[in-house]
Amino acid sequence: MMATANGVDAMLVRVLAAAALLGLAPIAVAGQINTGGETGAYHATFCPPLAEALHKNKFDFTCTASDGSLENIQRAAGDPTQIGFSQLDAFSLQSEDLGAPNLFTRVRSDIARECVFMVTRNRGITNFGEVASVAQQLRFVLPPAKSGSVATFRVLQRIDPQGLGMARNITYASTVDDAINEALKSDDTFTLFVQFPDPNNERFKLIAKQGGNIVPVIDRAILRQEADGEKIYFADETEITPAKWTKSAAKIVTSCTPMLLFTGASDRIADASARKDQDDLVRTIRALPLADLRPKESVLAALWRRGAALSAQGVEKLLALSDKAREQAKPTLDAAMKKAQEMSAEAQKQAKGLLDKAQKATKTGDGTSN
Repeated sequence: MMATANGVDAMLVRVLAAAALLGLAPIAVAGQINTGGETGAYHATFCPPLAEALHKNKFDFTCTASDGSLENIQRAAGDPTQIGFSQLDAFSLQSEDLGAPNLFTRVRSDIARECVFMVTRNRGITNFGEVASVAQQLRFVLPPAKSGSVATFRVLQRIDPQGLGMARNITYASTVDDAINEALKSDDTFTLFVQFPDPNNERFKLIAKQGGNIVPVIDRAILRQEADGEKIYFADETEITPAKWTKSAAKIVTSCTPMLLFTGASDRIADASARKDQDDLVRTIRALPLADLRPKESVLAALWRRGAALSAQGVEKLLALSDKAREQAKPTLDAAMKKAQEMSAEAQKQAKGLLDKAQKATKTGDGTSN
């Protein structure tokens, strides 16, 4: 005997209820979490616990590799249902460049911070102010042009137009490690990269082995930066070499930017049901305990446990060093700028003289042109 329509509906309700009791309720939304390289921290360390936590809340999202922050932002700009990881500074820069800040929703920025490191062979440079003061005379070999590290460099140039913004000799390497190797070949060459402060990372070991100098990237103007009322950079004390039996870990204080979880703005989604799912996704991620979004067993987890906030007095001492370097360099830079302006004026005068001579040479004796 065939079941009536009402009978089928009642049976479906009973099946769904039973599935829910067994933890087999249907998945509400499926999608992707855009990360970075497959061996990078976004993909290998931070995405898996997020995907697991979402799955428990009936969202089936898959960790999807990418070229990093900038590509993740572009993907969410094209499809607002996608989730992405990004450096907060890179996100702020890209949103500004797109000219449409309302494309996205910032979901979480309290999970971890990535720190900014500058590297050179020159051990006479000790702070960012010294680098900024002579940036126009230096060579910068940066990581790949589409990387988050390059986005950070661009942000710092905008913050400091008369310092790092004066850098003109800028090239790009194929990898971060290649950029570091180039920076360690001469005293006038620098690179900059952004990553989680893990002293056991092979990158830090490479720098130490080759006698490199890690310069803290911290300056008063950098720490003032905000986006939508949220600080973009924080002064964090980070370990750059691991502790040994007879030696304490080497540490520096540098600027660190929060790792951001973001997605597209739900009002960009036309379908009402899908829009409600998107809002529910955002609420779910925001409500997740912080412990569910951090790796349980890792060097980073150990660093967070040992970490301590730097005192305002300690930060001010470091900022004063950068200020002093800029102040001491100012007379030299002013003289150099004046000389350049004088040379430019003289060049214009000489060019005008040559032009006048050329015009006279084209005149015939009766004042008409040939």
